[in-house]
Amino acid sequence: MTNWKKLPVNITDIHEAKNVIKPYARFTPLIKSYFMSSRYDGDIYLKLENMQLTGSFKFRGAFNCISHLSEEEKKRGVIACSAGNHAQGVALSCKLLGVKATIVMPETAPQSKVDATRGYGAEVILHGEFFDEAKEKCAQLVEESGLVFIPPYDDKYVMAGQGTIGLEILEQLWDVDNIIVPVGGGGMISGIAVAAKSFNPNIKIIGVQSENIHGMTASYREGKITSHKEDKTLADGCAVAVPGTLTFDVVTEIVDDMILVDEEDIQCAMKDLIQRAKIVCEGAGALPTAAIVSGKIDPEILKGKKTVALVSGGNIDLSKIDEVVQHFIR
Repeated sequence: MTNWKKLPVNITDIHEAKNVIKPYARFTPLIKSYFMSSRYDGDIYLKLENMQLTGSFKFRGAFNCISHLSEEEKKRGVIACSAGNHAQGVALSCKLLGVKATIVMPETAPQSKVDATRGYGAEVILHGEFFDEAKEKCAQLVEESGLVFIPPYDDKYVMAGQGTIGLEILEQLWDVDNIIVPVGGGGMISGIAVAAKSFNPNIKIIGVQSENIHGMTASYREGKITSHKEDKTLADGCAVAVPGTLTFDVVTEIVDDMILVDEEDIQCAMKDLIQRAKIVCEGAGALPTAAIVSGKIDPEILKGKKTVALVSGGNIDLSKIDEVVQHFIR
């Protein structure tokens, strides 16, 4: 039985976040995927967070977190670390709230995400090859500058902001059976799981990560926080080798399963979303679709059920889209 009291975020926090972000955030579409529904003999829907402000779900959590800062903290300015989407969410939130933003991003972050972050008015510092190196640099700058750190996932207000996606899904499809979510540090799946299971504990919440980098899945399977990083991944927005401690507590308590997909699965899903659903998304956003079309999720879970697959973001370089397309027409 779930011990709701020990979780770091609750349904009240998520409803409050909904009211905070409502004047700014978009209520994103939920569309039925007929090509996947017919193939797997169930009703499969896509929740289009790639159509959220900044092209990613991350705006929700960032805006909610920054809105809860004191006036003194807002005057000091904020700092964040990100592979790109949290960066843009923080940058736009700060622009809307009149707060100065500094963002540390890995040197390998997609140029489109770097340019967009700067376009929202934030100062961008590039450091390290992977997210975790950028995170270390960010921690150093927090100590030196006194800027307020805005976590990408391991924070009550960030999780609550991402949990508003779960509330929207329930408004759009109250009798949903399964929700499949991309996972990096675990903020989105934590918030969605709390929102969905507070309404109906029988809703299955399934997380998806890349085989190349999957700290949360490794931790989920080991029962303790564990690092996992083997190589780069197309799902750069979810390339987190070590999950958050707060998010780990939620995931281990109420998430039903964690699935791994390989890079070919991700490419196929991106291609299918472009070709069949007319949806352009980044690698991380394609993870749930990859889990479905690759068969990594047991088709019996989908059969006769209503399933929502999150398309978490659409911030991808044109060159990367070209690589995916060319891979399938050679």
